Amino acid sequence: MSTKENKKQYDFELPQSEEEAEYTKERFQELLQDRWWRLNNLYYIKNEDGDKVLFKPSRRKAQRILHENLWFQNIIPKARQLGITTFFTILYFDQILFSKNITAGIIAHRQDDAQKIFKNKIKFAWDHLHPWLKHNIKTVKETSSYIEFDNGSSIFVDLSTRSGTIQLLHISEFGYVCQKHPDKAEEIVTGSLNSVHSGNIVSIESTARGREGYFHDFCMQADELEKSGKPLTDQDFKLFFFPWYMDPKYSMDDEVVITDKKEKYFTKIENKNHISLTEGQKKWYVKKENRMGHKMKEEFPSSLSECFEANTEGSYYGKYLSNMFEDDRITRVPHESSLKVDTYWDIGMNDFTVILLVQQKGLQIRIIDMYWNNGEGMSHYTSWLDNRRREKNYRYGRHYLPHDAEKRSVEGRSTAQILKDEGLIPQKVCERTGIIDGINKVRSIFGRFLIDNKHCDKLIKSMRNYRKEWNDKRGVYKDSPLHDENSHFCDPLRLLAMEYREDMSGGWNLSESDLDNKVVSKGFFQ
Repeated sequence: MSTKENKKQYDFELPQSEEEAEYTKERFQELLQDRWWRLNNLYYIKNEDGDKVLFKPSRRKAQRILHENLWFQNIIPKARQLGITTFFTILYFDQILFSKNITAGIIAHRQDDAQKIFKNKIKFAWDHLHPWLKHNIKTVKETSSYIEFDNGSSIFVDLSTRSGTIQLLHISEFGYVCQKHPDKAEEIVTGSLNSVHSGNIVSIESTARGREGYFHDFCMQADELEKSGKPLTDQDFKLFFFPWYMDPKYSMDDEVVITDKKEKYFTKIENKNHISLTEGQKKWYVKKENRMGHKMKEEFPSSLSECFEANTEGSYYGKYLSNMFEDDRITRVPHESSLKVDTYWDIGMNDFTVILLVQQKGLQIRIIDMYWNNGEGMSHYTSWLDNRRREKNYRYGRHYLPHDAEKRSVEGRSTAQILKDEGLIPQKVCERTGIIDGINKVRSIFGRFLIDNKHCDKLIKSMRNYRKEWNDKRGVYKDSPLHDENSHFCDPLRLLAMEYREDMSGGWNLSESDLDNKVVSKGFFQ
């Protein structure tokens, strides 16, 4: 079809009355066969200001890309307010109006959002549909969250799916659900997604909320599959990432100071993503970041990798870690043979044992290496340290153990004694301190950390995701950390912070008694 014919078709004015519709019935029915025309001409929604506006996906780049490239399984990390949930809500509403026996479901992350989606999008679109269409399409059942039509199709908005099979499913802000309500996320993955049979459509969108949970995992799997070049099956997620600069409204003309550091950031984004940012876009970003602070990358990411660099909500160390990335202090940190290597432990009984390997140079605290495992005896860890010494030429200084290392183990000896018998000396069993005091001490020395991004990747991820426990009943964070896998990897940091002294800049000076007690057979000090 030519451009001229297209323009004529899409410029066609909708009939304004039933009489007019009858007069132009043939032409109108012809247009109704085109889904893209329907989406751009039939549906009214409420915008952010509460005004009635015609839904026009042709005017929004992200919505156009989705419509042209939609797959069976779609995963969409994105910046805020790009209209993704609105697009899928109206798309699925359109499908049930013009298709028989289709069930569509929208899963919202909160009850008030579910009500808004239904009221301001589905119900509003239905109430303001052209009268000729409403005359020919009848409802069978209608509630505050559900509409069923006489063609056997229906749509609902809820916090989970209803029983039965669904052909169209959209999940909104899934990253939030994974972070705040992991049990609900599990239910959605095992229940809701399985209610959509092969060959039907699933769409999942969210701003990112840290690197943990199903949303992050699904995005990473889709990204890896895309990079591999392998064809997608109908059970594979197709990745759509939409950055903030895709929306033209994110621009401003006011006077804003853009620092050299921020210009360097913009250049990096332009080169990485093969784009050119306008001055107005840069000004908007700087102004918005001044208000958003460390939440900026979470809400308005510039790239997929940045999307998941964003700080986990409630994170103890997130904003400090972001500063480390910007200052290039998370990088390759080489071992310096002239410095001793101290170790800091978290000893798990039925879970992870974690060891951080640290060198101090001047005021710098260099975390150069780490190891973790579970279900292993203490000899496993001392053997790893000894092998590492041989491979890397490490010269060990002192080994710091948590306070509970002096408790009796099942072997009748304390963990500290077992480690000493294995050759792990000199060691210090540290005093017990308050968790929050330790966290605050870690924060106070964060500016001195350098962390090796190859050997300590697990530590970096855990530092970002180490967060306060969420009180679901009160809707607030508790003043205590969530005890999960991340806490095991961050506990040695607290030990390090509490034992840190500026006069340790050359490593520990071993006493004569330390040297006298060494166990040469293990080779820790050879």
